[in-house]
Amino acid sequence: KAKPLREAGFGTVLSHVRDGIARGTGAIVTLANEKENLVIIKEKASAHYSFNKGTSTQSYPSSMMGSIALMRQTYLDAQWYKNKPATEGINITLESWNDNQGLPQVFEANDKWNDLRADRIGDEFGVQYIIKAGQNEYQRIKEMRGTNATFIVPLNYPQAQDVEDPSDARFVSLSDMKHWELAPTNAAAFEKTGIPFCLTTSDLRNVNQFWTNLRKALDYGLSESKAMEALTKTPASILGVYDKVGSLDAGKLANFLISSGPIFNEKTSIWQNWVQGIKYVVKDEINPGTYNLVVNTPAGTEKYTLDVKSDSSVTMIGKDTLDIRFSHDGKIVKLNFAPMTRGQRPAEGGQRPRGFPRGFGGGQFASLPANATRLSGVRNGNEWNGTGTDSLGNSLTWTATFVKPAEAKPDSIKKKEVLNIGKVIYPFEPFGWEEGQAPKQETILIKSATVWTNEKEGVLQNTDVLIKNGKIAAVGKNLSDAAAKVIDGTGKHVTPGIIDEHSHIAAASINEGGQSVTSEVRIADNLNPDDINIYRQLSGGVTTSHILHGSANVIGGQTQLIKLRWGANDDDLKFKNADGFIKFALGENVKRSFFALNNGSNNNRYPDTRMGVEQVLVDAFTRAKDYKKAWQEYNTAKEKLIKEKKPTSSLTVPRRDLELDALVEILDNKRFITCHSYVQSEINGAIEVANRMGYHYNTFTHILEGYKVADKMLKHGSNASTFSDWWAYKMEVEDAIPYNAAIMQRVGLNVAINSDDAEMARRLNQEAAKIVKYGGVTEEEALKMVTLNPAKMLHVDDRVGSLKIGKDGDVVVWSDHPLSIYAKSLYTIVDGTIYFDREKDEQMQKLVDIERNRLIKKMNGEKRSGATVTPAQPSYQIMHTCSDHYHSHGILIIDENDLENN
Repeated sequence: KAKPLREAGFGTVLSHVRDGIARGTGAIVTLANEKENLVIIKEKASAHYSFNKGTSTQSYPSSMMGSIALMRQTYLDAQWYKNKPATEGINITLESWNDNQGLPQVFEANDKWNDLRADRIGDEFGVQYIIKAGQNEYQRIKEMRGTNATFIVPLNYPQAQDVEDPSDARFVSLSDMKHWELAPTNAAAFEKTGIPFCLTTSDLRNVNQFWTNLRKALDYGLSESKAMEALTKTPASILGVYDKVGSLDAGKLANFLISSGPIFNEKTSIWQNWVQGIKYVVKDEINPGTYNLVVNTPAGTEKYTLDVKSDSSVTMIGKDTLDIRFSHDGKIVKLNFAPMTRGQRPAEGGQRPRGFPRGFGGGQFASLPANATRLSGVRNGNEWNGTGTDSLGNSLTWTATFVKPAEAKPDSIKKKEVLNIGKVIYPFEPFGWEEGQAPKQETILIKSATVWTNEKEGVLQNTDVLIKNGKIAAVGKNLSDAAAKVIDGTGKHVTPGIIDEHSHIAAASINEGGQSVTSEVRIADNLNPDDINIYRQLSGGVTTSHILHGSANVIGGQTQLIKLRWGANDDDLKFKNADGFIKFALGENVKRSFFALNNGSNNNRYPDTRMGVEQVLVDAFTRAKDYKKAWQEYNTAKEKLIKEKKPTSSLTVPRRDLELDALVEILDNKRFITCHSYVQSEINGAIEVANRMGYHYNTFTHILEGYKVADKMLKHGSNASTFSDWWAYKMEVEDAIPYNAAIMQRVGLNVAINSDDAEMARRLNQEAAKIVKYGGVTEEEALKMVTLNPAKMLHVDDRVGSLKIGKDGDVVVWSDHPLSIYAKSLYTIVDGTIYFDREKDEQMQKLVDIERNRLIKKMNGEKRSGATVTPAQPSYQIMHTCSDHYHSHGILIIDENDLENN
């Protein structure tokens, strides 16, 4: 592998084993073809990490958030281990981890959102990672700057896709086409934003693509000076070896290149790569120009002129232009020539006959005639000399001497074209906003509408709603504000924003199925703001979504409440200062009925039965109680010693356990459970265990047999979040009835209707309307099932769920009665910002079509230019839902009508 890298101009590399999450250390070595001990510059140069467990056969982690949790836990374990607890013994893994912390820390993230995820881990534990980037950081370059990291930037660009056939083109997403066009701007974006970075050959299909791709990056805005710095000084500096490599200074290793011209010029060739003072010939470095050739034959001296081009082609002229074959390998020179035949000789001022180019290195001609003279020799600087034979077999000697360099042609330098490329949009999906065009918080006055307050005032006719500074400022008649954007609500309805209590959108992973208890994982760690379902659900009036862990295990991960702020980054999606929740699950999914049904005995994870589910809960909370007690005893003893002014070093600090931390939060009523549940027996069992162990189920979700145990749920103090009319999709829901929600409400439970489905969430208003039909619930109470009631479940009803002065300005303006199947969201407002405007949406749909057509034409032009293109590839999206048995909880969706949105 060293030779291709040398030929690409590299003299030093950082090498490591690219496998696993914690990958050990890397070594800095030169690419000299010498013994290992002679080429190692730094044996332990860096520590390496990733989110990919690689070839590990362990079941855990099986998700992005699981990898993050494992890294966080390992940092905590390593910090704890530093105190060398007597009972712990020797742990060589943690010792090595701690030893490596003094090295440069390199995290291979490979994606804009993963870059931020890695950086947050580093921030939590006081580590500044060097981040190995992907191709798409230009899409969130401001966030990249906020990491304060130095980045390692690859130069691998996607190839154009073959979209000549319209039937193929429709399957290629707009985001993929835009990325193809804009990926070469990635390095320039780092430079423009002032983020330090270096360049790498990593991820290239072939190392010999490096210079082509680098020059493309230069065409797309990267400066030559920054490119040189990114290949030399920056990598040497961040790895602590700038005293040895990275510049041409006395005392440093003799690593340098000799090239035919300016290194970044597309016509430049690397002739020699000197590594540790050893010359490695990369390409023949014969100087282009004019040479005088003298051939000493038995008959006398013959003189010729050689015109050597920069591409190593040669024209030879004596009394006439001669037919020639020429080759060289940097040292040996071979030159064979013969007089041109009449058929080969061009007419006066004419062109050489087809098939007979002038002499060309490597041999472009058919075999030379028998009367050819054949010369062979060596190159010594600018002089070639050697021996040969003429057509009669006579020996001869020859010398070619350099006379003058080739004249530079003014038009030989390629002029930089003005790039015609699209804009980065936020998010990098259809309907994203260009820089500076994202909607902003406004003062909004909705006039003369039918207003559903969800408060004691009920439904108000011909009423105004004023939203100011992101809050509901007033609800009443004849309101005014000179600075307000006025929306005519005549004939329209206004409601609070819809709240989806159970959703799985906007997340990179939903299930950590590697263990039965994964309370350490957090949905917040892997939010995906680019999910088009955010925008689609805004179009259906949704303003808040509760993103749950899936139902792969008895105790799942911590959930995340988000506001649907389309275009925001992952952190800005979060509903700030909300109570923490966690997902539990019962029934078929956690005992893995799917595995038993399809894989026989291939289910190697406990539990296999509902009885086992109960025991997992008992075991987990027993451990949590013991853990809590250990910390209480430690803190009490520590406080006592501090008061007595005695050292605390004699105390053994309990080991922090992220899994148990979350369970203790539940015991302390600081984190709240939403539990996937169907069958009355398991619901009864779960409540019994909770009562026995001292915790509480805040919400039972799905709860399709809730009508059977509503009284017990009420006594326990639970909420119910259910479907309107989903049933019979698996064995444990066969007793479901559409009257479930109405019955539970009449018993006194707080009931919500949720989606658990990216598509259904676009019409939750209609799902709520079904409860009017199935059970006779009033229209106002039905609407509350997707607004105020879920807000109560999530403990945010003081901020959202109704139109009350001081609450968040999360408002929907409907074209019709909000429970009507004909109602459309005209405006969806979040915190006083209009994130969905139906009129603007229609305009944006046209812009999406225009942009798609522009990029299709550009890709077709790429194909016609002879560039390599790949077959058209559809974009895939995993639509997460709890209804799948397999722990990935993923349904692969190809939306043939709206693929550009996927």
